[in-house]
Amino acid sequence: MSSEHMQIGEVAARTELSLRTIRHYEETGLVIPSARSQGGFRLYTETDVARLMVIRRMKPLGFTLDEMRDLLQAADRLDAPSRLDEGEREALLERVRGYEAAAAQKIEDLRVQLSRAEEFAATLRTRVEQAQSART
Repeated sequence: MSSEHMQIGEVAARTELSLRTIRHYEETGLVIPSARSQGGFRLYTETDVARLMVIRRMKPLGFTLDEMRDLLQAADRLDAPSRLDEGEREALLERVRGYEAAAAQKIEDLRVQLSRAEEFAATLRTRVEQAQSART
């Protein structure tokens, strides 16, 4: 086995994804192991790990598997060694820009949620402190 290939356990540790999740992403076609060992074990490369990291970052933002697939396909086409005509390159870049804008909006939405959650926790802290001081 080449040192550049990793088994699924190492990939899971590096990406902080479960084996089950990685296998699910394989079943859905998001990440296909680059090779198999003679014993049939999945073998992954740094490129595969990078793809899984993209997926891991998109998931908590609420992107769907189809959206993940679409972004990965656009990135693959942009990174491919074959030449793209200017129109195709711009269309792919526009797709990626759309995901960038969607991610920025989702991040802003999460900031609002976090702020509300912090306000709620502070309100509860104040209530507990008031209740404790009233008893003494």
